[in-house]
Amino acid sequence: MNFSTQGIPSISKLLLVAFLMIAPGLAQAKSEIYTSYFSSTAVSGYDTVAYFTESKPVKGSKKFSTKYKGTKWQFKNAENLALFKADPAKYAPQYGGYCAWAVAQNDTAKGDPTQWTVHEGKLYLNYDATVQKKWVADKEKFIIKADGYWPKVLN
Repeated sequence: MNFSTQGIPSISKLLLVAFLMIAPGLAQAKSEIYTSYFSSTAVSGYDTVAYFTESKPVKGSKKFSTKYKGTKWQFKNAENLALFKADPAKYAPQYGGYCAWAVAQNDTAKGDPTQWTVHEGKLYLNYDATVQKKWVADKEKFIIKADGYWPKVLN
């Protein structure tokens, strides 16, 4: 690539150089575990064990946390933390916490920890209440489709 920056103010040159350095990284694969842009915590800090033990979303605490697949996970108490550590695959949401319905569409979207389903011992998150209704209407079909796309959908 050959172009001239003559006539471009200095600050604009710096921004252009910064963008050209960052741009290749924007095309990289998505992380296996969904976290929001400004967080490195899975499931927005919710305790994934609580979906199974209390049948509801419960906020975790920084006091009870661990790393799994390079991501921080938080729990309500030491007991839930211990359960997760003993079998993280059992308690981690399917598709890394991305919206399960979106993955079934060969796409990704954020998973909302308040829009959830436990089906056949597995936790699934959805984008919002509207998507949750679609998901619940035919989750078995969507699970088959999503399983076929996961994890290729991250690339």
